[in-house]
Formats: sequence, C-alpha cells, structure tokens
Amino acid sequence: MLCLVLWKWKTEDIREQLERAHHDTLTGLPSRILLMDRLEHALSHARRTKAQMAVLFIDLDGFKPVNDTLGHAAGDLLLQMVAKRLLYCVREEDSVARLGGDEFVIILEHLDHVGDTDMIADRILDTLQQPFTIGEQQVCISGSLGISLYPNNGTDADTLLRYADEAMYQAKQHPDRRFTSNILHLVNDAAIKPEAQNTSRSDTR
Repeated sequence: MLCLVLWKWKTEDIREQLERAHHDTLTGLPSRILLMDRLEHALSHARRTKAQMAVLFIDLDGFKPVNDTLGHAAGDLLLQMVAKRLLYCVREEDSVARLGGDEFVIILEHLDHVGDTDMIADRILDTLQQPFTIGEQQVCISGSLGISLYPNNGTDADTLLRYADEAMYQAKQHPDRRFTSNILHLVNDAAIKPEAQNTSRSDTR
C-alpha cells in the first residue's frame, strides 16, 4: 500500500514538473519547449500538405515603464492580460507562446493566403494599442511584430523563428514600419542579408 502511495505521489510530481516545463507559469501559455515542439509538428504537416504557415514574433513596447512605475505585480497582471488578448486574435488551430519577459511567439497554420497573416498581425497590433486597466490605472503599450513565412523565408523551425525575431527588431528600429505589409518586406531582406540584420539587432539592444 505504501509503495502504491509513493508511486502515485511520484507520478503526480513528474506530471507537475512536465507541466511547468511546457507551460509558462504566469500566463499559462506554452513555453519555448512546447513552442518548438508545436512548430516542428506544424512544419511537418505543412510539408505533407504543401500548405503555407507563418511565425510571428512580438515584443511589447512600453512594458518596462509600467513594470518599473506600478510594480512587478502590475507588470505580471499586464502580461496575463496581453496573453488573453493575443489568444483572442488568433484561430483555434494557432498557437500562442511566451518566450519570457515581454516576448511572445505565434504560429499560424493552414494559411490559404499570405494576406491572412497581414490581417491577423494588424489585429494583434491594434488590440495591443487599446488601453489596459490595472486596478484604477489605465496603461497604454504597443507592440513590435516580425513575421517569417514558410516556405518563403525558411523551411526549419530555427530559421523561421530567427528571421521572425530579426524582422521584429527591424520593426522596433523603425516605428513607422510596425505594420504587417512593411514587416513582410523586412523579412525578405533578412533572408538575403542575415549578417546585416544581426548587426542591427545588436545595436538595438
């Protein structure tokens, strides 16, 4: 009987550890580990069906002042609210993950048209610009967003994630280019000149 109790306790402990490893404890969104697993699965399906898909890399602009001014509890609440808004912007088959800090990644699967990515990205940027209510305070933030497309910009998970990341930093450098149509051009540039993108990113940080 004691062995059975210990076995159940150990099993539950392992399950909890796996859950913590695969999901962000603050927002409940998939973590990087689960994100990469889902991205590999999405790529496998896209290759079989010759479908298009996209990776969106999002970084919040204005999050640090909120966190510094109102405190970490308010910052945590803001991240939870952002996660809910991002989930609202995408379809059921899409994936939203938090990489850490104020960075999020979205996988858009089964795209019939590249223009579908534009619409979803515009929706995301618009919803992030709407005020958030934290306690009795209203706070405003925005987002910088980069996109990479399969198979246009890459055919493996690491490449797609890297180019989406680089495009996001290019968008952050140019506030007038945070809209989807311009971001797509930046991604195409990144695919041709990755060295230049890496230099720009290091300068931005």
